[in-house]
Amino acid sequence: MRLHVGCAMWTHRSWQGRLLAHPLPPQERLRHYASWCDAVEGNTTFYATPARETVASWAAQTDPDFRFVLKLPKVVTHERRLTDADEPMRAFLEAVEPLGPRAHALWIQLPGSFSPADVPTLSRFLARLPGSHRYAVEVRHPAFFTDARATRLLEETLTAAAAEWVPFDTTAFFASPPTSDGERDAWTKKPRVPLRSLALTDRPIVRYLGRDDTTRTVEGWQRWVDIVADWLREGRSPTVFIHTPDNADAPVLARRFHDEVRARVPELAALPEPIPVEPLTLF
Repeated sequence: MRLHVGCAMWTHRSWQGRLLAHPLPPQERLRHYASWCDAVEGNTTFYATPARETVASWAAQTDPDFRFVLKLPKVVTHERRLTDADEPMRAFLEAVEPLGPRAHALWIQLPGSFSPADVPTLSRFLARLPGSHRYAVEVRHPAFFTDARATRLLEETLTAAAAEWVPFDTTAFFASPPTSDGERDAWTKKPRVPLRSLALTDRPIVRYLGRDDTTRTVEGWQRWVDIVADWLREGRSPTVFIHTPDNADAPVLARRFHDEVRARVPELAALPEPIPVEPLTLF
């Protein structure tokens, strides 16, 4: 029984010297983050496919059960919209191969303009992907959440490919107006879609956006504590990513979420203690 938790990145300026040792060489940053959380979103792969050697260094810094949820390059999902994308997909799959089992899922985040009419394109794309990976799809077009036929069509398409539907829960964030610069920036950029909490596979993935106020973040995730606890009891192995607009305390919050679920499901093993925050020295 495993619940993996993580953040949107493994390095953040506000964590340096407070949550993670500072300074840290690049080849040590992920290792220190991985002592706090056992999963991470691979958002940087959306902008550029990393060098295979870089990915090999990620594998070297993490245990085999660490989970990367890697976003497909935007050239595949946003520019070519899942068509004529064989070459960039080949390059991406080759680059991430060193992760082995750590590549928990390849994350297909689709633009808001990708509508129910485009689902056949998604179906064809999924059918062409190698069965050696798991796949997870995030949609943002409102119809997928409000039109029962569109919801059912997408669920059937994903189920046929053994792929998961990734909810990005922003409902707590949009429940009241922003109160900080970070929240005001996120207010204009984050998707505003209805809550979805149905898992399609045995490895559901959740992205949750809270507020910069810790109390409100924790209040907003209580429904997920219940849902994730139920998933664990059903034999599922979920991964939950905790976001806030500034992400200043995201690793702490991710561990707190894990603790709250563990209070409901005592047989869930505790996370290991993080590496102590001590600056590296030459002697």
